[in-house]
Amino acid sequence: MPAARESLLDAAYTALARRPWSAVRMVDVAAAAGVSRQTLYNEFGSKEGLARALVRREADGYLAGVERALTAHSDARERLTATAEWTAAHARDNALVRAMLTGCWSERLPAPTLSAVPSTSAVPAQRRADGPLPSPGDFVAIVRDRAVVVISGPGSGSGPGTGISKSDLADLARSCELVVRLALSCVAAPPGEGGVADLVRSALHRQLAG
Repeated sequence: MPAARESLLDAAYTALARRPWSAVRMVDVAAAAGVSRQTLYNEFGSKEGLARALVRREADGYLAGVERALTAHSDARERLTATAEWTAAHARDNALVRAMLTGCWSERLPAPTLSAVPSTSAVPAQRRADGPLPSPGDFVAIVRDRAVVVISGPGSGSGPGTGISKSDLADLARSCELVVRLALSCVAAPPGEGGVADLVRSALHRQLAG
């Protein structure tokens, strides 16, 4: 029931914005979504399953935003700047994303184990949520690697006929990782005037030709 599942996740997210996760009740989430409590348990299995599904959805939403940012411009520096801005802004507005990116989970939030948990769910989306959840290091690698692929173009391997050398590809990867880590530092300590964009553009000034 994809529609019911999304409604339940929306209700859980709204409830979490109002009270600590420990005070969020499954019966209230079901009522807010307009479905039965049995439907909630059929979808998620337990409150822990609901927490994992909510974290998985917010992680996917963040990465979808990264994808949009990377394809919003033709200039490499602006692509990376947009990605850093999205990271800092979304983490500021979304406590779950901020916790996932930094590894700092407050007592108000669910804190599911990042390793996979045994799953007997018949719901494919829940089986995925019960799998491994990304760590801060995983996010750095995922965003870095995706940025390299987008910026270097189709078939972004190195060697004869690919149009990019191994050393250039390695330099690009370092630049992309630098931007991701710079954005994460801005999540932990918000920058002043000019924001994350000025920091990224300054860092990339001599590293990328665009």
